[in-house]
Amino acid sequence: MADILVLYYSRGGSVAALARQVARGIGEVDGMSARLRTVPPVAPETEVALPPVPESGAPYVAHADLRECAGLAIGSPTRFGNMAAPMKHFLDGLGGEWASGTLIGKPAGVFTSTATLHGGQESTLLSMMVPLLHHGCVIAGIPFSEPGLGTTRGGGTPYGPSHVAGPQDDPSLTEDEAELARAFGRRLAMLARKLAA
Repeated sequence: MADILVLYYSRGGSVAALARQVARGIGEVDGMSARLRTVPPVAPETEVALPPVPESGAPYVAHADLRECAGLAIGSPTRFGNMAAPMKHFLDGLGGEWASGTLIGKPAGVFTSTATLHGGQESTLLSMMVPLLHHGCVIAGIPFSEPGLGTTRGGGTPYGPSHVAGPQDDPSLTEDEAELARAFGRRLAMLARKLAA
């Protein structure tokens, strides 16, 4: 089995819900499995250390997860049209992996959630691709052959899966959002399998 690393940061649960759907899609491809990981939060006050393992949910990511994965999906909520600070903080610390070429040639893609339909989904997804390009990843999105891209009234873009949480921060995915996230997971897994061959 080859692993696709599904790495995310989630505050309200929406990005975690997308991550689980991406992981389901990966698992639908023979010989492929998902490795769910998260990044720790960051805060201006750093006097108290975080526990080495989160109290619930996915474990914190380790640099070994990047070396061992056959592909990568990263997800973050939108913060003013960009990824959240915890994901950016983690990516900024990958100088050693960049120098050694850990991610070169691995398929990678991105996913996000916003409070509103026009809350910066596409700019967030595009900004999350930039570090992946610097690492030499092969960027994957969702092709328009996926019918949900033409019918969704919520999230879902060709740049990657997304969710519109609304003003109440509802983490419940629509049917289209969930299916597009699974399709994205299947696509990453199939690309990783082809590239490995």
